[in-house]
Amino acid sequence: MKKSTLISSIAFAFIMLLSFSTNAQEFKGLDKSPMDAASFPTSYKESNKLIKIVYSRPQLKDRELSKLAPNGEVWRTGANEAAELTLYTDMMLGDTKVSAGTYTFYAIPGEKEWTAIISTDLNVWGSYFYKEANDVARLNVPVTKGDKSIEAFSIAFDEADGGINMHLGWGTARVAVPFTK
Repeated sequence: MKKSTLISSIAFAFIMLLSFSTNAQEFKGLDKSPMDAASFPTSYKESNKLIKIVYSRPQLKDRELSKLAPNGEVWRTGANEAAELTLYTDMMLGDTKVSAGTYTFYAIPGEKEWTAIISTDLNVWGSYFYKEANDVARLNVPVTKGDKSIEAFSIAFDEADGGINMHLGWGTARVAVPFTK
């Protein structure tokens, strides 16, 4: 092989290596509504979960909750993709048995109560493709008002009599969705 061909080949390989490594180090900026997950039991040491939800956490940023999650309209329960709920055991939402599995969790906000919806929809963006025919369970739950405003939409679980409460909080709105075993 000629010396000039060898040098050209090495130079080309070096340039390609640099271009790949430069592109590989470019990362997208932080999401404005980062994805989060909540589960029960809440201990990170407990691997035998009963329930888990994966959702995005939009922030109020001086906006009204009613503009971001309008009363009377199906809401994806967060931002970006619709919230994904996984039950690791059969549970009840109100009087409806929900089999273990993965579902989409929607809500319909209201002034005095919210409707919690478990749907067979999966891998959907927002609530644009929501179909009531795919509902597995619905339950109306009261809304209460918290003392402090929560900037980023949040979900947390705690143990309740005979089951688990999934708490939704944003602004001063507080909703507890009861699941029973």
